[in-house]
Amino acid sequence: MGSKLWSGRFTKSTHRWVEEFNASIAFDQVLAEVDIQGSLAHVAMLGKCGILAPEEVSQIRRGLERILARVQAGTCTFSVEQEDIHMNIEKMLTDEIGPVGGKLHTGRSRNDQVALDMHLYIRMQTVEMVRLLYELNQVLLMQAERQIDTILPGYTHLQRAQPVRLSHHLLAYVSMFERDMERLMDSYKRVNLCPLGAGAIAGTTFPIDREWVAAQLGFADIYDNSMDAVSDRDYLLEFLSMASIIMVHLSRLAEELILWCSDEFNFVELDDAFCTGSSMMPQKKNPDIPELIRGKTGRVFGHLVGLLTTLKALPLTYNKDLQEDKEGVFDTIATLTGCLKLMAPMLETMKVNQKQMRQSAEQGFANATDLADYLVDKGLPFRQAHEVVGRLVLHCIQERKGLLDCTLAEYQSFSGLIEEDIYDRLSCEQVVEARQSAGGTAKAQVLSSLSKKKDKAAKIRYWLDDICQLYATKTP
Repeated sequence: MGSKLWSGRFTKSTHRWVEEFNASIAFDQVLAEVDIQGSLAHVAMLGKCGILAPEEVSQIRRGLERILARVQAGTCTFSVEQEDIHMNIEKMLTDEIGPVGGKLHTGRSRNDQVALDMHLYIRMQTVEMVRLLYELNQVLLMQAERQIDTILPGYTHLQRAQPVRLSHHLLAYVSMFERDMERLMDSYKRVNLCPLGAGAIAGTTFPIDREWVAAQLGFADIYDNSMDAVSDRDYLLEFLSMASIIMVHLSRLAEELILWCSDEFNFVELDDAFCTGSSMMPQKKNPDIPELIRGKTGRVFGHLVGLLTTLKALPLTYNKDLQEDKEGVFDTIATLTGCLKLMAPMLETMKVNQKQMRQSAEQGFANATDLADYLVDKGLPFRQAHEVVGRLVLHCIQERKGLLDCTLAEYQSFSGLIEEDIYDRLSCEQVVEARQSAGGTAKAQVLSSLSKKKDKAAKIRYWLDDICQLYATKTP
């Protein structure tokens, strides 16, 4: 019989394929540092409660610290035979300090141990995602301030609708990423619960102090039900859901960059550092990074659906199916981190073709609504004004001209209410400046929005600094 830590009950070794199929060490070794962090707090609690002798606690602590140093140096070798990161580290510990290493597992199960590891890991990653989103929004705010007087056509149905400020357009994405950060920050309180001490299912007979160990690890509270503690994966579902929404926002922004840097739009040019060429066509400059961000969105969606499917029929409490919660989460974090780290510098170095944007905004009939509003100001009911302008637009299409190209006589042939002042009313600047309603694209409104966004960013930064001070997470 082999040397499995659970082998006492068994009379035969596992099948050679079972070990590989059953093992999670290939992917859960990423939890090595948080697993040791949890074990250090656990053994300190065992000593505090008199469950282990002080010399045993000191010996175990020194052994764990030496293993942690090797993990951080990248010199640890993990074994499939030990199945997962918890058993690997426990085996290393017993090899390091002898049989006393086996006392570390007193009063806990792998069930509450892995739950603890994932809470520690997701807590850290939640803060990291807020940090990366904060940095992305700082770049968007910088570009919005820089491009305050740049006008481009706004689109509905991918058809020119009304001219807007580029700042206004960029601030729409700032709002999206603000909501993403707020969701993550709100979820933090549900991640920041300690499951350690729940045991395998029903708690433990040892006189442990769950609240003390939770406080040592910086948790706000403990799970109040041992069965929920070991089986809860809601916080992972929530994280994957939030990650999916973030990827939707990144993908929408990526799609616009892809369109805008095409010859058909020519609104922006992406820096060479974020593009690639063609192996056949020497003239090509391909927006591969935004295309990959758009493409990687599907894999994050898939991980959310995968975990939902895994959990949908599981009875309480722990089932081996729950091992499937990790790979998707780890891949989502790697994917999302990569996308956020690339989107920010790509936007920061992006060149804006202000002239082309302006020309596009002046083409077509993006000022048609303003002509209808003009007629309403003159006393014509909006529905009638809408029809008048619709007929005038059709006339312009047939004559291959824009509204500002019409003579006053042409205007008055459609409505005698139109006077010479129509030319000022339909100019690009006036059309944009007329949108003075709250949240509109007029300069005063955009500047007001920009100021509010900066204030909100300062509050998020304060939250980051506060959390990072508590948990020694690296700040931006």
